Amino acid sequence: MQRSDTPDWLNPLIAVLQQAQAGLLRALHGLGLVQTVDDQPAWPWALRLSGDNLLIDLGQARGLLWSLAALAAATVLLVLVPWLRRLRWPALGMALLLLMLAPWPRADLILVPARPTSLHASPTGFSVESIAHGAQVYGRQCLACHGADGRGQGPLAARQSVWPPNFTSPLLWRRADGDLLWAIRHDPRPVQTATGPQAHGQAGRLSTEDAWALIDFLKAQAAGQMLQIAGAWPYPVGLPDMDVRCAGQPVRRLHAWQGRQQRLRLVAGAGEVQEDPRLVSLQLQPGGQAGGAALDCLVTDPRAWQAMALLSGSAGLQGMQWIGDRRGWLRALSRPGARGWSEDDLVCRTDTASQAPAGPAADGLGALIARMDAEPVRFVKGGFVH
Repeated sequence: MQRSDTPDWLNPLIAVLQQAQAGLLRALHGLGLVQTVDDQPAWPWALRLSGDNLLIDLGQARGLLWSLAALAAATVLLVLVPWLRRLRWPALGMALLLLMLAPWPRADLILVPARPTSLHASPTGFSVESIAHGAQVYGRQCLACHGADGRGQGPLAARQSVWPPNFTSPLLWRRADGDLLWAIRHDPRPVQTATGPQAHGQAGRLSTEDAWALIDFLKAQAAGQMLQIAGAWPYPVGLPDMDVRCAGQPVRRLHAWQGRQQRLRLVAGAGEVQEDPRLVSLQLQPGGQAGGAALDCLVTDPRAWQAMALLSGSAGLQGMQWIGDRRGWLRALSRPGARGWSEDDLVCRTDTASQAPAGPAADGLGALIARMDAEPVRFVKGGFVH
């Protein structure tokens, strides 16, 4: 569930921290001062800035906001000092006073341990192709310990010195993607395999591309398992990117619509469904079939069907529908046989009741959209805004 009391300024504040250290890393790499690890510049320090604790302690977050404002004001004053002449010394004193009186947060609240890959960003775009690739990698390298459902109950789980983690727990959602990449490729801890002990890190057996695809699969699998357990997505999950073919137009990627801030509805299989001006509606067909389409825009890649089945925790997709918000987050799900939409179909929501005005009684979709717009996703993963 999303927190409903998160102030509007908090995600932008955390994004500033994220962009500042990412910009610093790019500058250091451009100057040749940092090496490359797993195809991206490596973070050179043992600590990095994180926004996780700021979500919990809003007092510290406010202190950091005021401190950054004081730092900006002091910087302006220092830049102007050479031109102020008579006011030079008062301006310099004011700049120093601002920095001294700023309510800087405790270092242990905004600094967390870092890996060389902590700031790495996934190049996959969370696509159906990457999820399908990751499923193959998981079957070869991970299933024996972590189990078919990712809950850590595989046939070799009991032989490990430490029980394999449960991927349906918050583990995947609390760690930065770059930290997950490091755990997959560089973790030195030994594991017991069918052929004997070997290092957990799989840099010698999995390429960086394989590892990123595996992370996408794990996210999709965990989302489906959490939906089965809790009946909702406690943590936000994105609508996977995929090829879409619309009548009279060339094939385009799904994220092209999300870049235009449009809501998307995905409809599985054929059936009674109509276009709606409030949504871009896409029909998902199983097995790559293109016949019997009721909508103008089709998704016929069989990997898309498999990815949505994984995300939904169900193989019975025929008649299921999903709605993604303007930023690409999956927000609502309608089960087969449902008679229209309602606010109860919102499966990614805040932790308290919405104060959004309800739509007309006969327009459940309108009420659902109003609720989605009133409760935007505010998501921080591993201290980074997503």
